[in-house]
Amino acid sequence: MIESNSTATCPMANTCKGLGLVIPALVFVTLGVAVLIEPQILAWIVGIVLIVMGVAMLVFGRFMRRFAERS
Repeated sequence: MIESNSTATCPMANTCKGLGLVIPALVFVTLGVAVLIEPQILAWIVGIVLIVMGVAMLVFGRFMRRFAERS
């Protein structure tokens, strides 16, 4: 018979310890309040996110092209 450890937890439980979820939650709440106070901030946030995603796609595409050339 295999004994189970009663204190075993999900492997993802370790990532939730500490401030792992508290900091992003506080950032989201702060941004939400800022958007409620000044709705124009939402346009800036969306613009910044789109720029960062575009740059990330360009970098990933360059990485994939170089990876394909090596093989």
